[in-house]
Amino acid sequence: MNKAIKALNVIGICGSLRQDSYSRMALSIALQGAAERDVGTRIIDLNDYDLVFADGRDTPYPAGVQRLREHVKAADGIIIATPEYHSGMSGVLKNAIDLMGFDQFGGKMVGLVGVSGGAMGAVNALNSLRAVGRSLHAWVIPHQVSIPQAWRVFNQHGQLEDQELQERLLEVGRQVARFSFLHTSQEVKEFLEMWEEAPPNPGG
Repeated sequence: MNKAIKALNVIGICGSLRQDSYSRMALSIALQGAAERDVGTRIIDLNDYDLVFADGRDTPYPAGVQRLREHVKAADGIIIATPEYHSGMSGVLKNAIDLMGFDQFGGKMVGLVGVSGGAMGAVNALNSLRAVGRSLHAWVIPHQVSIPQAWRVFNQHGQLEDQELQERLLEVGRQVARFSFLHTSQEVKEFLEMWEEAPPNPGG
């Protein structure tokens, strides 16, 4: 495997503060898909940063906010998982994103996962996240996963009973890792430049 991909780092941002949340379970599986492509993975637990409300203050935010910004900025790819609350993403996730900006998300590959306790799934939350990603100039991959009635599909060990759903979550991670590599690989950039500069093929 190309050594360049080993330097990549894909993080997962969990939009739930509960350690046993279905969002975290789904995110862990998606990150396994990224790890298949030999990238570093890590879950960003928002509990670890002592975040304050994003209030547009002129004075500097506390150290926890700065650490979150640094950790997300250092990532090559991002997977965001959220529960759907009242047809939207979780408040703690929206606040965390509002504490960041283009420096953290701009130009990054982003994958989306949503869970819901109800039968309708988390499509509305994912649509909102997709719009937020665009506004932050991120590349949000088309493939996403919405899990309705999450309490039905996960067992007590955080494992999925539905193998098709498991594969879809893994594919989110794989695609974030794959496109992050293509987006950052110097070899790919050089190949595309050579392709653009190549003379036309008279027999083509």
